[in-house]
Amino acid sequence: MDLSNLRYAEGSKHSGDFRRGRGHGSGNGKTAGKGHKGQKARSGAPRPGFEGGQMPLYRRLPKRGFTNRNSREIVGINVDALERFENDSVVSVETLIAEGIVKNPKDGVKILGNGELTKKLTVQANAFSAGAVAKIEALGGKAEVI
Repeated sequence: MDLSNLRYAEGSKHSGDFRRGRGHGSGNGKTAGKGHKGQKARSGAPRPGFEGGQMPLYRRLPKRGFTNRNSREIVGINVDALERFENDSVVSVETLIAEGIVKNPKDGVKILGNGELTKKLTVQANAFSAGAVAKIEALGGKAEVI
């Protein structure tokens, strides 16, 4: 026998679904397992984290971090996503949304330099990385900041 084979003795363990408050004959009547009086015998008391009037732990611990109210959320798109457009076409934020590349432009769209581009495109976006500008202009295209 080892620890994985240990079990409770037959009939010694109570199930969690017994009927509370059904008299003494039920095996758990009168106060129905809550003892006598006191805060823990009452309904709704005490809430999790309550420390009896002492300042609770979640309020004693220092809060860390900072959220800047003026931060902007920029959506990044790699140049290889622009491959699906036709040669010599104008790619703007609206066309990216129509094509399904961008679902929600949030505060702006930035074109990033990952991947390969083989088409001459005029790309209009809120921002560009240096690598993306180099790849677009190497093929004779234009990177326009709107």
